[in-house]
Amino acid sequence: MPSETIKITAKFKLKETPKGLDDLFSTYREIVNFLISYAFENNITSFKRLKKENYENLRGEYPELPSHYIYTACQMAVSIWKKHRKRKRKGKAKGKPVFKRDSIMLDDHLFKLDLEAGIIKLSTPNGRVALEFHPAKYHEKFKDWKVGQAWLVRNSKGLFINIVFSKDVEVEEPENFIGIDLNENNVTLALSSGEFIQIITHEREIRTGYFLKRRKIQKKLRAGKKKKELLEKYGERERNRLNDLYHKLANKIVELAGKYGGIALEDLTEIRDSIRYSAELNGRLHRWSFRKLQLIIEYKAKLAGVKVVFVNPAHTSSLCPVCGCRLSPNGHRVLKCSNCGFEADRDVVGSWNIRLKALKMWGVPVPPESQPMKMGGWKVSRNDIYELYKSYG
Repeated sequence: MPSETIKITAKFKLKETPKGLDDLFSTYREIVNFLISYAFENNITSFKRLKKENYENLRGEYPELPSHYIYTACQMAVSIWKKHRKRKRKGKAKGKPVFKRDSIMLDDHLFKLDLEAGIIKLSTPNGRVALEFHPAKYHEKFKDWKVGQAWLVRNSKGLFINIVFSKDVEVEEPENFIGIDLNENNVTLALSSGEFIQIITHEREIRTGYFLKRRKIQKKLRAGKKKKELLEKYGERERNRLNDLYHKLANKIVELAGKYGGIALEDLTEIRDSIRYSAELNGRLHRWSFRKLQLIIEYKAKLAGVKVVFVNPAHTSSLCPVCGCRLSPNGHRVLKCSNCGFEADRDVVGSWNIRLKALKMWGVPVPPESQPMKMGGWKVSRNDIYELYKSYG
């Protein structure tokens, strides 16, 4: 049975801030900005070259700093410069990027995690420092996982270390796939030939409600501590509600996939570049975190031994899944094929075509599709998927 690697980032909140950490953050920020300037002036996008041309000088300038901070600063600088250069080519950025955050990348030479003792040992210019963290229930599941990179982050809520854990899991070779079409307000699943389920998520209403609440706060209150606290408060509430929704939704999808086969999703990594509609619709679509839901589905599926594949999203909602001809609108969200007479909701068409693409890509024989289709559905409830509350307070 083939194996795949799962990577999950876990957050550890530290109990105390050790002395000298302010200097470490400022020193690291200073090094990263120097390296960004060097990469900008010499057009360097290679980590190896940037490290080779600057390592000795930086070691001489910061002799007490553990050497691997310079390694990770080079990685950070190259990553920031490459992203900025990409945005610059699209006309979305100008000049040279500046690193302002209190964030330090750590490799496995700079920290050691002891889950049982509740301690993270961090390398600093003054030697190893033991940092206690607040234990959380979900930390326990990472006992047998490999520890990878981490980030030391400081913000208004305290000091955190975000650690990447990885694990190799066995994934079964699927004999079938379910196609999943993600939308702003629903998720449609093509389970098998002519069998579908549509889950109404109400994500659009939730996001719009919190957006309007934040807009009111921005208009009514002047800039200050109270305004900032209120915006952060409602931003966190929105994230918590959506995270809860995503995890419940992913659990149900993986449960179904265990019965029907693997999971097929659209590869939506570049979709934001093609969003060019009205200002209102652009804002709404950019607030939709489809990729986060996909990542949650992917790692939960792998943990359950279910295969996940990503297919090209081109024409999934415009071609007939029966004969392959182009579909035409035939009413609100309904598409019809003028060649074979097939007619269905555009989300049903999308999920069906995603499933067919996955079957063909994986070399699984495509079953003969037939009408009429059967539409299934779940009653939305607190214990099942999600219950929408009209008040967004």
